[in-house]
Amino acid sequence: MLKGPFLDRNWMGQNPEYEKSDIVMIGLPFDGTVSYRPGSRFAPEQIRLASWGLEEYSDVFKRELEDVNFHDAGDLEFPLGNTKKSLEIIKENVRQIYSDGKRVFGIGGEHLVTLPEIQAISEFYNDFGIIHFDAHTDLREEYLGEKLSHAAVIRHCSKIVGASNLKQIGIRSGMREEFDFMRENNTLCEKYCDLDDLKNKKVFVTIDLDVLDPALMPGTGTPEAGGMTFKELEGWLYYLKDFDIIGADVVELAPDYDASGSSTAVATKVIRDMLMAM
Repeated sequence: MLKGPFLDRNWMGQNPEYEKSDIVMIGLPFDGTVSYRPGSRFAPEQIRLASWGLEEYSDVFKRELEDVNFHDAGDLEFPLGNTKKSLEIIKENVRQIYSDGKRVFGIGGEHLVTLPEIQAISEFYNDFGIIHFDAHTDLREEYLGEKLSHAAVIRHCSKIVGASNLKQIGIRSGMREEFDFMRENNTLCEKYCDLDDLKNKKVFVTIDLDVLDPALMPGTGTPEAGGMTFKELEGWLYYLKDFDIIGADVVELAPDYDASGSSTAVATKVIRDMLMAM
């Protein structure tokens, strides 16, 4: 019998027992509809390794990771090239998480992985909101003739929860029609208090890492100039600590486009702060 100790490739600070956890982290290594720079399917594994460079304590949230009580279940395995089957695998596993009375924390992968999460959660909650951090609107009906696209994910999610239950932060790129949708439905937030319409509801938080400026986050599929600093994003996440968060995901890190590893390190800290907010 080997005595070890052996290196742990799960997320730092996780609860090794699924049954005793409150939040279940699952890796979603899927980037089958990426239209510019692929590679986000490699993010979950790299993020786990980088997590060990973090401190477990956040002086902003005044919490330890062990206070969050999350379990890292590992990465789902997807059939390469089969988008519909991959999304069904996500939906099935997220459904099980909520059947077990827990909350999901997804690590993508591209942004389309959010859709099956929302579909599964909607089977358990009739009225909840989505808080969406992103550089891009993601409000198209389809992209290049394909409805199941990362460029259309939030539009399809909004049909599930209702546009009045959608709030978007950091948006700076999209089609005229998408910006018209945001104006007509008052989804775009400029100040923390713009989120307060959802404060008395359960909410799912989805963070596309390209909401951050590419000077800070070059390792992403569709970098867009003019984004947030990390401290600005952290301020929004701190504000969310008083919301009733029923699930979250962090998506669109493409680690191989940043050989320095800085983008992965930033992504890991975003995930830690999101966990603290939950």
